[in-house]
Formats: sequence, C-alpha cells, structure tokens
Amino acid sequence: MVKSWATLGVDLHVEPTGTGVRRGLTDALRDAVRTGRLAPGTRLPSSRALATDLGIARNTVADAYADLVAEGWLTARQGSGTRVAERAVVPPADTTPPRRLHTRPAYDLIPGTPDLASFPRTEWLKAARRAFTAAPYQALGYGDPRGRVELRTALAAYLSRVRGVRADPEHILISAGISSGLRLIGAVLRARGAQDIAVESYGLPAHWQILDETGLRTRPLPFDELGTAPARLTDESAVLLTPAHQFPMGLPLRHDRRSAAVDWARRTGGLVLEDDYDGEFRYDRQPIGALQGLDPDHVVYLGTASKSLAPGLRLAWMVLPPSLAEEVVKAKGGIDTCGVLDQLTLAEFLTSGAYDRHVRSARLRYRRRRDTLVDALAQHAPDVHVTGIAAGFHAVLSLPPGTEQSVIQAAAWQGLAVHALSFYRHEHALADPLDALVVGYGTPPDHAWAGALEALCRVLP
Repeated sequence: MVKSWATLGVDLHVEPTGTGVRRGLTDALRDAVRTGRLAPGTRLPSSRALATDLGIARNTVADAYADLVAEGWLTARQGSGTRVAERAVVPPADTTPPRRLHTRPAYDLIPGTPDLASFPRTEWLKAARRAFTAAPYQALGYGDPRGRVELRTALAAYLSRVRGVRADPEHILISAGISSGLRLIGAVLRARGAQDIAVESYGLPAHWQILDETGLRTRPLPFDELGTAPARLTDESAVLLTPAHQFPMGLPLRHDRRSAAVDWARRTGGLVLEDDYDGEFRYDRQPIGALQGLDPDHVVYLGTASKSLAPGLRLAWMVLPPSLAEEVVKAKGGIDTCGVLDQLTLAEFLTSGAYDRHVRSARLRYRRRRDTLVDALAQHAPDVHVTGIAAGFHAVLSLPPGTEQSVIQAAAWQGLAVHALSFYRHEHALADPLDALVVGYGTPPDHAWAGALEALCRVLP
C-alpha cells in the first residue's frame, strides 16, 4: 500500500524549476542551501519521501542528492541520512542601503519592567504541571471571553485579601495586559457617547495614546506637591488614576482626594479607572487599599502580572462594576483571547501560596536595591533629591533647572538607558515642567546592578 505523504517523516518545501526535473530539483536544492534557507546540518527527507511529496521518480531525487553531495553542498552517511554540509552561507544580494543598527545599552534603568532574571521558573513550572494535570479537557477550548473561571476565582480571593478589592468572579475579566483592558474600556465609553477622559498630568504616554485611538480626548488634571487634584473634575466621562503609587511621581493619592474622586463619580455617573500597576510593592508605609473598595459600582480596578512576575505573560485583569461588565465582555468578543495554560498556571500559583512567596522575595530584593541607590546618591550626588521611593521599583531624581536633556545625553554616552521626567508629561499638562530623571531599579539583573548604579552616578550633576 502506498503511504500518504503525511507519514513519511521530514517535510521540505522545494519547487523544481527550469527544464528537466532532475536539473530543476538540483538547482532548487542548491539555491536553498546557498541562501541559508536550509541551514547547515539540516536533515533532508529520504529520497523516497521527497519523491512521493513531489510526485516524481525516486531515482530522480537520489541522483539530485548525489550531484549535490559531489559538489559539496550535501553530505550522506550511512545511518544518519542526507544533510546540508557545514559551510559558510552567502546571503542573496541586497540592493537596499544598509541601515544603522541601534546598539543595545549596557544598562537599562527604564522604569516599568521587573528583574526578569528572578522570574520563579522552578515554581512556575511546578504550578503549570499541577494546573495542567488537573484541568478538564474542556479548558482547552475557546473559552469564556472573561477568562478561565479558575483564575477569576483565585484573583477575587487574592485581591480581596491583599488589596481590599470587593470582587465577584463573575465581574472579573482577564485581558492581555493593561493596554488591552484600557482599549476595551475606551471602546465601551466611546460607544456610550463619551468624548473626554481625565488623566494625570504625568503618566504613561502609551496609555494616553490608546485612549486617543478609541476616540476619547485626554484632559490632564492639575498636579501639585500633594499629587493629582481630582477636585477639578467636571464633565468628563471617566478619569484614569494611579492612586496607590502615582506613576511616575510616586506619591499616594491623599485620603481627601481619593474621596473627592469617588464623590465625583457618584454625583455625575462617571467612572474611575484605577490602575494598580505595582500594588504589591510597599516598603516604608502601610499598604494603601485599592480605591475600588470605596465604591465598586463606580470604580474599574485594573491590575497586572507584568510588574510582579513578567510582562511577557500578557496577563492582566479588570474588576468591573456590574453595570459595565456585560458591555466590556461583549466588546472583547465571543472567545477568550488569553492563553489558557498561563491562566491556569497563575490560578494555581495564587492559590498555592507561591505568588505570595515570590512577591515577598521580590519586595526584599527591590528594597535592597532602593537602599543602595539612595546611599550611592547621598555619597556621589548629594544635591540630587530622591522622591517616590516608599513603594514600587522606580525613583524620581530631581535635577537643577535646565539640565535634564544634558544629563540624558550624558547617560546615552555611558550606555545607560534612562528616561527624563518630561517623557511622562502630558502635552497639555496643568503642571509646571520639572527637571528630573525617572530611574527604574527593577530591570537590571543582580549582577548588573552595581555597574548600572556607578554609570548613573557618573552622569548626575
């Protein structure tokens, strides 16, 4: 019986061209090796398998292989099959002008990324094995657009215990990062007829851009020495805040201003979008509960695993007011768009206590880095004032007026990636410009932290 092409082992895409089948096959294989499409050491299909795939005689393939072995393009050994010979690959000619390659900085102090080298691989793999073993086969289907119920249930319990969030698993939605969640919320608000959303004078430009793309205009709120001033909220449909640890300035929203934001939402029917991006990391003060706990009917709570674990997981969550949940789920679509295996693993990670253990370990690591940063600045740059360090894993370093850009340029010369505070200032900000650096001390792995700190101190005035 003739075997199907699907049962004959190694697959290979090749298109014989020109006159004569043997010559056309030989030329096509030679070109694939020469250009690197078939890398050195690649095992080729047997002559019988390739002949069946191409619908040609087996002897034709065998002869083409023999020709290329004789020319040195292929090797053939008993028991190991026919393989691409080890040789230098000459890429095809490129007539486009060469592009300047961007060199990677020696040290990365851009805020927002944790120490990826400390990701708990062993514990994560153990949790993944337990979760996958226990998962019903239905879990591998398209799934509920809100996300796996195991993760939503685990998050409801965790957020209630740790952040004071009042959450029902039915009103939690898993999204592919905070950005995805903001895009959904923005689309729903726009569909409701909203036109404006208030934001903080300092924040993430990427978030403002997402809201702009949904058709909403971002209006920055005033910012003073006490932080964002929500008392200036008027007819906006929503406000985006980072109340527990304002990004990037690092201030918590004062109690009276938290109350003012919630009172505005109740009075006008508006929404408060609470970005609790690094709610787990507190050092010198008691943890501040989530704003959502004050009024679950008017606050959308947004959290993420990007800071506590890794942004590459693409796992975030929204705790939605009941009046909004159905519309956001509908906007997301009819199926779950987040990887089910990672959702199940995170659920197991939360319920087993592994997440708490990891957060405590990371909190200690980042606190030590913060302390070495403060000590180094006190010794080498005593005129630089450090703020925003009671929580999170970034700090704001004040600079003399007019020196911000020169320091950024000096940092680039030192191979140091760092952001100026002006990078995070809204173009229509109702706050005076300040010269400062926003330094993320979470990103460098442990072995690179000392070098990064030395480079930073060298560029400060």
